[in-house]
Amino acid sequence: MHDRFSASDVKVTRRHRSVLDGVSFSLRPGEVVSLLGANGAGKSTLLSVLAGELYLEPGQHPEDAVSLNGMSLTGMSAARQALSRAVLPQKPGLGFDLEVAEVVAMGAYPFKELSTQAVQALSSAALLHADIVHLAGRRYLELSGGEQQRVQFARIVVQILAERQTDPEGRYMLLDEPTASLDPLHQHTLLRTVRELAQADRIGVLLVLHDVNLAALWSDRIALLSEGKMFVCDTPVKALTPENLERVYGVQVHVMAHPRQAAKPLVVFG
Repeated sequence: MHDRFSASDVKVTRRHRSVLDGVSFSLRPGEVVSLLGANGAGKSTLLSVLAGELYLEPGQHPEDAVSLNGMSLTGMSAARQALSRAVLPQKPGLGFDLEVAEVVAMGAYPFKELSTQAVQALSSAALLHADIVHLAGRRYLELSGGEQQRVQFARIVVQILAERQTDPEGRYMLLDEPTASLDPLHQHTLLRTVRELAQADRIGVLLVLHDVNLAALWSDRIALLSEGKMFVCDTPVKALTPENLERVYGVQVHVMAHPRQAAKPLVVFG
């Protein structure tokens, strides 16, 4: 089956240190997967590999070690990749003093054939998805960190939904700590939106998160990285066991059923 985003036996070494050690991973359209691990486990490195920002050593990997809908990532230009996947980095930088609506519309750049009306419609929908309609006329650089993060999220919503109805292939969002600068309300609002987009528009979503309980609530699967190795990728209940979490984080945990979401685990550290 080609309709997926996958990595096979990926190895990355920096300064003689193994950052990723034979990691294999697959993301399917329509599912949300959270990537968890302690600091330095390799989460952002794996995301960079999937985003095409970090190239693999050709002698250690076959050409199709990372593939996007059946096509080798190394054989795809950045412009071609942008038609099928959108990336939200930890700290998206923007030094231009643009209006929020202009920043959001930048998500349509990879789609050269879109009309002005189509871009406006996509931008309006994305502003709603990100709950920032009231910010549309503000200057981006005047916003708080959390507000800027939501604007950047709206930008990649435009990118991932552009010409979606006529594209039969899977699309994917790679989000690196998208909730880090958000308050609890907007953390849940963003992740709820991500899940709705995944299900409604067949978008595969990979989330790098530090909040284990947020990941448990909003993910279909949890992938746990430890010292560059992925040792489990399964449903939240199966992945978030005390044994697995103690291995990843090095602290004792208690896992119980969530009081409001019975099928989800609730993790208490310490």
